[in-house]
Amino acid sequence: MLEQVDLPEDLRLLDMGQLQPLADELREFLVESVSRTGGHLAAGLGVVELTVALHYVFDTPRDKLVWDVGHQAYPHKILTGRRERMAGLRQKGGLSGFLKCSESEYDAFGAGHSSTSIGAALGMAVAAKQEGIQREHIAVIGDGALSAGMAFEALNHAGALDMDLLVVLNDNDMSISNPVGAVSNYLARVLSSRFYNRVREGGKNVLGVMPGMRNLVDRWEEHMKGMLIPGTLFEELGFNYIGPIDGHDLPLMVQTLRNMKQMRGPRFLHVVTQKGRGFAPAEGDPCVYHGVGPFDPDTGQQNGSGSSGKTYTQVFSDWICGQAAEDERLLAITPAMCEGSGLVQFATDFPRRYFDVGIAEQHAVTLAAGMACDGLKPVVAIYSTFLQRAYDQLIHDVALQNLDVTFAVDRAGLVGADGATHAGAYDLSYVRCIPNMSILAPADENECHHMLQAAWEHPGPAMVRYPRGKGTGVEVEAGQALPWGKGEIRREGQRVALLCFGSMLATGMQVAEALDATVVNMRFVKPLDVQLLQEMAASHELLVTLEENALMGGAGSAVAEALNEKGIQVPLLPFGLPDRYLEQGTQREQLEMAGLTAGQILPILRERLGGL
Repeated sequence: MLEQVDLPEDLRLLDMGQLQPLADELREFLVESVSRTGGHLAAGLGVVELTVALHYVFDTPRDKLVWDVGHQAYPHKILTGRRERMAGLRQKGGLSGFLKCSESEYDAFGAGHSSTSIGAALGMAVAAKQEGIQREHIAVIGDGALSAGMAFEALNHAGALDMDLLVVLNDNDMSISNPVGAVSNYLARVLSSRFYNRVREGGKNVLGVMPGMRNLVDRWEEHMKGMLIPGTLFEELGFNYIGPIDGHDLPLMVQTLRNMKQMRGPRFLHVVTQKGRGFAPAEGDPCVYHGVGPFDPDTGQQNGSGSSGKTYTQVFSDWICGQAAEDERLLAITPAMCEGSGLVQFATDFPRRYFDVGIAEQHAVTLAAGMACDGLKPVVAIYSTFLQRAYDQLIHDVALQNLDVTFAVDRAGLVGADGATHAGAYDLSYVRCIPNMSILAPADENECHHMLQAAWEHPGPAMVRYPRGKGTGVEVEAGQALPWGKGEIRREGQRVALLCFGSMLATGMQVAEALDATVVNMRFVKPLDVQLLQEMAASHELLVTLEENALMGGAGSAVAEALNEKGIQVPLLPFGLPDRYLEQGTQREQLEMAGLTAGQILPILRERLGGL
């Protein structure tokens, strides 16, 4: 049956009895597809019925369906003309793992970071009203994403504007309500029915003309609904709340959505789903199967990478657990990335010193600032791409007050299959310009361990940025922190000095072997080792900077600024990420897109040397 549905218009030709068999086939196809490519699985399995119901009831793409993040949108991709292209999911030239407007007209809004759906859908509703267009606007947001401040900001504004907007809360962790049952489903049918809403509005209109009665009617209705359903908060924000309902009951979903489609103004549908639904391994451990590599669809066993050595995330995990055992002042903070940031062991060993704030990056940074004000030493474990969301707090709450907060910034640089939305391409540029901030960039796992220690001991805000995945395979040795603000010469050569920052050291060594060049492991982006820089400028004809960060404002810019300040005139050639977004692929493929492989750098340097 799935092969007969290429687009939602095909889906809407089916009768109700065919929807569940279609959903079953869709779920099976999703498991088979992701087992070959890897990707986000558990969230998508949980919204299969919801996705079918939404496209069945609403006239997409005319009606604007806005998904939050994209983790949950694989079934949406399959039903909107991209089923055959799922074989290239998250691969170079293939489908993005997230929502992307240029990929399909059914992707109403591009999204890689969470909690944007309500604000975006509200903006579209405002645009439709301005243009006199009649259409529906639906935002689908998960319970985790609802923890972010901007989701509540949008809810607050939507209620005040009284726009035609439907927010669907995909509650897959029972984080808001108790499990649903017959009473809840009955209430959803009644509260979303046209009969109930005609009586509700009609009663208000009739009784509202009587002195003192309108306020009584509103209070009575709020009191009765508040006793029965957990929607008081959303009602107070101006939404007509319906639910919670079983998100896997397709007839109920379709009936409720049809009823709510006839209603006007801000509406809120609370849907309870099971993350990983229909695939036993994902049902048993939805966290592990949130994002997966290729796996056996029969057993769920994930394929090993085949490479040895620790990841940088594991290095951080080992360091923070070891340091916490020695110093009770250490507290760890993460914005909903316990597993991804390597804090699982810390949370087990030091539960009272572990703080997961949910998807609330701004709060995470200000929370750390408050802790530091009272003499504690917080460590904020956060992805580079997510630290961007807390920029104001980084400046005003931490750096301006020169507070002792350590930032362990994972996924710095290119991140492979997650593509442009999750690339840590800008942290050197946006952090380097902040006074009091220090920036360290390790070249290998051992250096990462010692840099974390150096940042921890530094009496002020410091950031250690390290890449995704495994390092070079060097042994991690316990020991003292690195000398503050000092780089090191890794290879002595002639004419050219390659100034390497962080992950680009290995590439720099390959280039140097071919050119007999000097290689400098700069280690610190801020403070820059200006003395070492002066020595290299005095003894070489060409300085070359290598970094896995945007060229604009990055480490190469720091070198140019330092040379200019000292009045040193020497040819400088910077290499870094270009001024464009790099789409998904392997990390190696993305480096090629950026022109940052040794084979691409060498001919450019040879040509430049020939002109000197």
